[in-house]
Amino acid sequence: MPPSERLRDHVGQGATTVAAHRTRRRLRADRARQLADLLRRQLLTDAFPDGALPHEDALAAEYDATRNTVRQALDLLRAEGLVTRQPGVGTVLATRKYPHGLDRLMGLAETLHEHGRVTNEVRATVPVPAPAPVAERLRVPPGADVLYIERLRRLNGVPLSLDHTYLPLDTGTALLGADLENNDVFHLLESVTGTPLGHAEINLEAVSADAHSAAVLETPRGAAVLMLERLTHLADGRPVDLEFIRFRGDRIAMSGLLHRSA
Repeated sequence: MPPSERLRDHVGQGATTVAAHRTRRRLRADRARQLADLLRRQLLTDAFPDGALPHEDALAAEYDATRNTVRQALDLLRAEGLVTRQPGVGTVLATRKYPHGLDRLMGLAETLHEHGRVTNEVRATVPVPAPAPVAERLRVPPGADVLYIERLRRLNGVPLSLDHTYLPLDTGTALLGADLENNDVFHLLESVTGTPLGHAEINLEAVSADAHSAAVLETPRGAAVLMLERLTHLADGRPVDLEFIRFRGDRIAMSGLLHRSA
């Protein structure tokens, strides 16, 4: 075989070897992500009552994975801040995420009552001219005053969400003297209007924490937070509460029950 052909053959074999190596790495990374998803679910549903995950060997046997795959999966969960490594103990839950249902219209204190006490630090309660998008959604004249409320919400003293709320002034004025530190706005709205809440339109997305939100929520600037935009209506259909809620992504898990329509 001429030298040029031997060189091409050698280069071809080398390229094949590199491609195979990359494929193995990619497949292991894929399996690690899959395993991390399964373990994350178990952590969020308290499948490990003492907060400690099984040993790497046990996880490898249970999920038919290599130890390298298990270690890579645990590294992914550690990077999320969900677990940590403790000498002599192993991998343990570091930060608990609390479940927030999306299939019922409830305030935060109602939603998380089984997990502790929700308190509110009221940072602002002031009438402001309604920005155009707010006026449109609350069906008030552009520039008309609305009540703006900003609250930092904590669960058992730990920062959980930063809420920016806009209310029509005719309804919001009645809340100025209300106990916003210890009550959900939903509960107060039903009390002052004498009308139950009906439904809400929601939008959920991940956004980066700006400097202000990061400082208030005690999370790194640029960290991913869950932004829930919610427009709530009274039972008669009137829009009464527009909220922009930033949840710490490492402390909340959204869930819901969906039905396929006929």
